[in-house]
Amino acid sequence: MSKRAKTIMLQGTSSHVGKSLLCTALCRIFKQDGYKTAPFKAQNMALNSYVTRDGLEIGRAQGVQAEAAGVPAEARMNPVLLKPKADMDAQVVLMGRPHADMSARDYRDKFLPRAEALVKKCIDELRRDFDVLVIEGAGSPAEVNLKDKDIVNMKTAELAGAPVLLVADIDRGGVFAALVGTLELLDPRERERVAGFIINKFRGDIELLRPGLDFLEQRTGLPVLGVVPYLHQHGVDQEDSVVLSELPSCREKQGDIDIAVIKLPRISNFTDIDPLYKVPGLRIRFVEPGGKLEQPDVIILPGTKNSVLDLQELWQKGTARGIVELYKQGVQVVGICGGYQMLGNLLLDPRGLEGGSAGEVPGLGLLDMKTEFKPGKITRQVECTVKDETGFWKEISNITVRGYEIHSGHSEYWGECCPVLTSGDAVLGAAAPGGLAWGTYLHGIFDNKELTLAWINSLRKRKGLPELSPDQVIANDRDDVYNKLAAQVRQNLDMKKIYQIMGAAGSD
Repeated sequence: MSKRAKTIMLQGTSSHVGKSLLCTALCRIFKQDGYKTAPFKAQNMALNSYVTRDGLEIGRAQGVQAEAAGVPAEARMNPVLLKPKADMDAQVVLMGRPHADMSARDYRDKFLPRAEALVKKCIDELRRDFDVLVIEGAGSPAEVNLKDKDIVNMKTAELAGAPVLLVADIDRGGVFAALVGTLELLDPRERERVAGFIINKFRGDIELLRPGLDFLEQRTGLPVLGVVPYLHQHGVDQEDSVVLSELPSCREKQGDIDIAVIKLPRISNFTDIDPLYKVPGLRIRFVEPGGKLEQPDVIILPGTKNSVLDLQELWQKGTARGIVELYKQGVQVVGICGGYQMLGNLLLDPRGLEGGSAGEVPGLGLLDMKTEFKPGKITRQVECTVKDETGFWKEISNITVRGYEIHSGHSEYWGECCPVLTSGDAVLGAAAPGGLAWGTYLHGIFDNKELTLAWINSLRKRKGLPELSPDQVIANDRDDVYNKLAAQVRQNLDMKKIYQIMGAAGSD
């Protein structure tokens, strides 16, 4: 019988305690220590997703963790992805492909009982093909109303034979109550799987925390395996929109160029904006529907899981009308994916795929295009060529830009709409004459340094500001980001003890 991968699982006392980031760090640490490592999360609920090389869609956290581990991301690393579409409905993505739209009740009662076999199959295959499996839980394992059909926390740990490290966020307060309380709510068999604690997001003097750590170990009989500091601006892609409120760049009051990003109710793949935080002279702020747009230089409409419902809300709360008025005053408007669809004249949903009922919604009318939603979804990594058409695009004509598509909806163009990004015969980006409005289906658009530099400098020219040099627009060296993260986490975790818990040999 072939040797099976060692396993370790991180579960949390609640959502957003930092499990994804710590799993990313562990994936890189194990890679550095010579282990062929894979991430795994049985079920992920996220609107930020990741497209694999073979065009399959998984949670962004597992895609990032695979990058940190130095292996290609695969659908079996996240077999079930839930993408909320409305308050009580979500698209179920199964093994990287859309499976069905389900209500929360139908998902729980009809889908989950059949999902365990798939989770077990993926775990068994990954354990066969890798040396170490780093497993991430979801939310809390102590949700007593959900535990009977759970597939992502203790059930996953059982199927993988994985010891569990329980992670808590001390920045929220109540960390000791959260850890002890979680243990108390676990069944005895589940409690036996918990091998230790990690306290995350710590700020302050560790010696002041020491009495609490001693209490925790004496009360539970389990070791505290590390206290990880609050890692500011770590550079790793995040998948939960709650992090938007924590970005210091959002709160900056000064900047040569003011960029207002519309925080759509179902915002997705907002990591498209991340490269802009590294560009000097930008003020980036998120504006809720109905919030004050002020007088920005640029408005960005990002991706969304539901273009129809989000656009309806923008009209209802007056934000859409405000964007159109600012555009008439010379404010540039940029759309990405769902935001790109909103720039057109019309969104058609004859089958009720987006809004739940058939109909149409008027777009912002900034581009001569319309988008119709049909069954099926485009997910692929792609290269595009810049067309010599209008605005700043003329300065970068014929360069190649890379990114990925994740969208429903098919767009048609006419009139004065200028194609600016093409892949074969497909138009993946278009602009209005003069380039004051432009958009694209390409996620990761600002990861392309040459394009981002040309765009930012075009904005600076409009305001009479000096141009930035290429070295002022920093490309994201993801490998360096993962190495720095691993170094910070390794320094604050007892990796020797963690290796012992896994039954594996650590690095010397």
